[in-house]
Parts: sequence; C-alpha cells; structure tokens
Amino acid sequence: MKNIKNIWIITLIMVALIITQTSCSREVEPTTKTNYMLDTTCTVSIYEMVEGGDKEAQEAIDKSYDLCASLEKKLSRTLDTSDISKLNKAGGEWVEVSEDTIDVVKGGIKYSELSGGLFDISIGGVTDLWDFHSEKPVVPEADKLSEAVSHVDYKNIMIDGNMLRLADPKAKIDLGGIAKGYIGDRMVELLEEEGVTSGIVNLGGNVICIGSKPNSEGFNIGIEAPVKDKKDIIGSVKAADKTLVTSGVYERAFTADGKTYHHILSTETGYPVNTDLKSVTLIAEKGHSMDIDAMSTICLIKGYKEGMKFIGQMDGIDAIFILSDGTIKQTDGVDMEK
Repeated sequence: MKNIKNIWIITLIMVALIITQTSCSREVEPTTKTNYMLDTTCTVSIYEMVEGGDKEAQEAIDKSYDLCASLEKKLSRTLDTSDISKLNKAGGEWVEVSEDTIDVVKGGIKYSELSGGLFDISIGGVTDLWDFHSEKPVVPEADKLSEAVSHVDYKNIMIDGNMLRLADPKAKIDLGGIAKGYIGDRMVELLEEEGVTSGIVNLGGNVICIGSKPNSEGFNIGIEAPVKDKKDIIGSVKAADKTLVTSGVYERAFTADGKTYHHILSTETGYPVNTDLKSVTLIAEKGHSMDIDAMSTICLIKGYKEGMKFIGQMDGIDAIFILSDGTIKQTDGVDMEK
C-alpha cells in the first residue's frame, strides 16, 4: 500500500529513516520478524508473553502479519480487488465493504472535517497523478491537477451501514494517510489477545510499544534527523504503552527543473504543500495510532505555528517538530534526551 508516510525505523536490529528504536538493555533478546509490507519494512518484536516461549511468540507474530496482509487487501487503493479500489471504480454506485473499511473511512472523514479539508481522504484522484516510486518521476500537467482537485471533497463520501458510495462519480478515496495507523492498532490488539505483554510493532513510521522493555521504564525510541538516506539521531524518548507516528516531506521526493517535489499534496492545488516543517513526530497512548497518523499529516500541512495550536487543542498528544532550518520544537510533555 502506498503511504504518504513511508519512513524507516530502527527497531532492535533494523536501520530506518525517521523514528528509530534503540535498545538500552541487553538482558532480554526478543523474538523478532521483519517483513516488507504496506510498501515499507515492518518489524514485530516480542520480549515477553503471559505464557510460552519463542515458538509461541513466533506464532503470534505470524498471526499479526496475516492480519496486516488481510487489512491491506481491504484498504489499499492500488490493489484491484480491495474495497477501496472497488469503490473508486464504482462510478458513484453503492459498494458493500468490510467493517474495517467502514471504520477507517469514518476516521478519515473525522479528520478531514477536523482539518477543514486540508487533510482529505478523497484526494485519490490527485495522488494517482503523482508517482514518487518511478525511476523517472515527472510533474503532472497543470490542467490534470486542476481537474483532479475539483473532485476532492470528503462530503461526497456516503455511508449506509456497511455500504459506501461516492456522490461524485469522479472522486477517489486514498486512505494512505490513516490506514497504516489503523492496521498497527489492530495488530497490537491481536498480539495482546495472544498474551504479549512486552513488544514493539514497527510499521515504518508508525511505532507502537506494548508495555515496556523488561526491567526497564520504557522502550528507548530514537528520533532521527529528517535527512534522506542518513541515520543521525537527534534525541530519544522513553515510551511504554505509547504509539509514535512521524510524517516527513523529504523521504519521498524528487527534483525536476531545479525544484523539489515531495509527496504531501495540497487538496487545493494538487501540488506539494508549502510548509516550514521537515517532519512531525506525534506521541500518544497505545491504541491511538490511527488518530495520530492523520494528525501528523495535518500538522505537517499546517506548518509549525498552526500545527502547534492544533496539537494544543488535543488531549494526551505530544509533538516534536523539526523545522526546515533544522530547529527542533516540542510540546511541554516531551522529555527528549539528546
């Protein structure tokens, strides 16, 4: 699944790009498995379970990845058989979808409303015009972008039970800014049902801590400098039963005619948004990865001052902002060690 927040992380033995897990104890070796899913490198690590050893931990991890794959098949706009692809091709007709899809779409509508349309899950027609994975990416034609943004309006999304409809037949849904967080939340729920009491789910930019590391106050999560292909850590935070999500403008980008284009797109112009931020990392209680997945993008679009105001209106959310000039700003609740 293409995701506007495709950011790499170090969890235990893996190296990544924005959020990194750095271990402060060598006493407990986790059971770990890494897969390439959701268009990124994902790692699930289990330190402790109520019962069982490595075999049971591996089985729990495999079940969580099976769930991840199942959800991706429902929520991805790039898989032809997904709920979202069926909806986007329905020409304004009603489409029956899964309960998971309804839950994520409802979450998307919520944050589309909350952001005043700056974040809008009906931006699929615009994102279809950009290909940041191409070896030779090009800037879409202006008239095509103008046409695509004219169909961006979350108010055209109709819900009736488990049925979805787009009142504008040319509108398209893209859940890339929120689906990964939902998937992470669901994977953690499954792992806890399997008896996991200490572990990490790392979905490449979305990190969820189950409990804390054994004999520790919390997992040590390193925050990396937002520079593509570099791994400099600017600081770290302790996290127990927390989720952290980072959005950045640099990791997926290309340069054409001397201008850099990143993948955070404006719902008004179709071009990359103008922002004074390189990245935003949000921290919340476990179970809210979907929420801060959307919120981190909203903050990035709004920029530092308005993003800080936005987070100030939310309960239980902390933030680390890295500005374009490298300045680091954070909310009062962040205790980052440098």
